[in-house]
Amino acid sequence: MEKKTIVLTGASDGIGAAAARKLAEMGHLVIPVGRNKDKTARIARELHAPCLTADYTHLDSVARLAEELKKLGRIDVLANNAGGVQKERTLTADGFERTFQINVLGAFLLTNLLLDTLCASHATVIQTSSIAANLFSQNFSVGDWQNERAYSPFTAYGSAKLENILLTRALHKRFGEKGVAAAAFEPGVVRTNFAAESTGFVKFCYHSPLKYFFTISPQTSAERLIFLALGIPGETFIPGETYSGKRLMNVKFRDENGAAADALWNACTQMTKGYLQNQ
Repeated sequence: MEKKTIVLTGASDGIGAAAARKLAEMGHLVIPVGRNKDKTARIARELHAPCLTADYTHLDSVARLAEELKKLGRIDVLANNAGGVQKERTLTADGFERTFQINVLGAFLLTNLLLDTLCASHATVIQTSSIAANLFSQNFSVGDWQNERAYSPFTAYGSAKLENILLTRALHKRFGEKGVAAAAFEPGVVRTNFAAESTGFVKFCYHSPLKYFFTISPQTSAERLIFLALGIPGETFIPGETYSGKRLMNVKFRDENGAAADALWNACTQMTKGYLQNQ
């Protein structure tokens, strides 16, 4: 098997850490990225890899990460796995709604800052979505990227995970012919610390004995990410699509002509133009 260079964000815990360990065991060069320096350093030591950190609530931090990753020269897989649920609507220092910036805008910026490298490497770009894209985005409104209408942790997160899918389609549309294979995946309901910053029923379920009845292990979920990371575009998976396991996921929100995906891509481009203008 050809050795791949794989950048994996959100790698300090949960799905990311499990996938990083497994991919490294298989002989691939895995570059783990996390928010918490101590936790990320532990994973990096295990993998004999550099310790790279980024706080997605600060776009400057994402831009700095991109500069560090460019030094790799080649990136075969970029797995945008960082994300989380927020208990209330707050704005980041950059002025964007926190759930949107952590789950959507940060990954968009990182991917776009690395596009030259990704295209040259014929890379696979993976986005972690969620079944929440179907369950909690019934009232999804194109243009309300900042979750200003009737905010709740459920709807904001569901919208963000749907937006991950839309941006995957938009990335494929724009850069598929230039060498980038984009795909999203649904990891299942995973037994992690994922909902630590949430509240109410979600946090109760993730941090009570109930979690063992309706969640799967990070190791099981990591296999879904690995399926795409080591897959062959056009053969084992279809670029631009979203997967649940090895099967296509049925996305309830219909965007037949790609208008919503285009609108979101253009909005994210505008929001990050200060970082992208020199690209």
